[in-house]
Amino acid sequence: MKYAAIVLIALLGVGILFWEMAFERVILPSGSVQVPETQVLDVPKGSTFRSVAKKLADQNIISNPRAFLLYLKLKGESQGLKVGEYEIQSGLHLKDLLGILTSGKSKQYAITFPEGSNIFEMADLLEATGRFRAEEFLREVRNPEVVQKLIGQRFPSLEGYLFPETYQYTKFTTLKEMVRSMTDRFLKVYEEVSMGYQGPLKRHEIVTLASVIEKETGAPGERPLISSVFHNRLKKGMRLQSDPTIIYGYWVENGEPLRNIRKSDIQKGTPYNTYRVKALPVGPVANPGAEALKAAMLPAQSDYLYFVSRNDGTHVFTHTYSDHQKAVRDFQLNRKAREGKSWRNLNK
Repeated sequence: MKYAAIVLIALLGVGILFWEMAFERVILPSGSVQVPETQVLDVPKGSTFRSVAKKLADQNIISNPRAFLLYLKLKGESQGLKVGEYEIQSGLHLKDLLGILTSGKSKQYAITFPEGSNIFEMADLLEATGRFRAEEFLREVRNPEVVQKLIGQRFPSLEGYLFPETYQYTKFTTLKEMVRSMTDRFLKVYEEVSMGYQGPLKRHEIVTLASVIEKETGAPGERPLISSVFHNRLKKGMRLQSDPTIIYGYWVENGEPLRNIRKSDIQKGTPYNTYRVKALPVGPVANPGAEALKAAMLPAQSDYLYFVSRNDGTHVFTHTYSDHQKAVRDFQLNRKAREGKSWRNLNK
């Protein structure tokens, strides 16, 4: 009896195998049909296996849509279709093709937001994908009610709270879902890097300071030193006098970046301009990464009050104004020191 059962199971297995092979010969295109290595099949909301079978035939992924529908019916899979944008490799077996169409796993795209990018730059990057609108993004992240809902505090925008890194999305990802994933990531990273912090700064102050540190940083290893300068100036009641805060204030008011800082820009009193504001700006001027957040909470131990760019991403740090002025003459007013170099990478 046991032997007979084994034989029966084996025969059934062979029968199923031949059944699958027979359907594949009828449904899948022959080797003479030239098809791309990979094709993308769009299955929008409201699609049926009948409409998908036609698309599959139009793209030469299958050759017999009627036989395909019969195969689905016999397999009991005629109701399992999922909305998605699917990547389909040539030469797939029927069961693998069916597995893709019923998986709901859409093609993944990636977008990278560099550390220190602000909401305007992020909007441009999203627009460049062709799947999101810059103005819609800016409207979403500058809605105080959205800000309150996502991070638990009410500010004019989510600037500083949209964590800069690489995100995966699909054709069906909404802008709201993208924004939420960025704030969720920020909250997770902030919780990790702030664990054990017992300093005097509140979260918004930390994020604001970290954003200025990020914008001033060319060499990653200098973040703690740059932070120490700002901490030292704040303790002494000195203005931070950070150029990126002028640029950001101009951007907020005019909707475009400031390429060259003039004396009138330095004197203009925006809530972000730390040449006029006596403490931190009203809010972040960019979206800082984890290391900038750490640096804002854990500055290096130093007595530095000034720094000036060497035009290569690094800075000269000084204790006194006279030493700072000398560094300015050596690296900023000296044409040879600046030749072929930018005073600052404005994309940072």
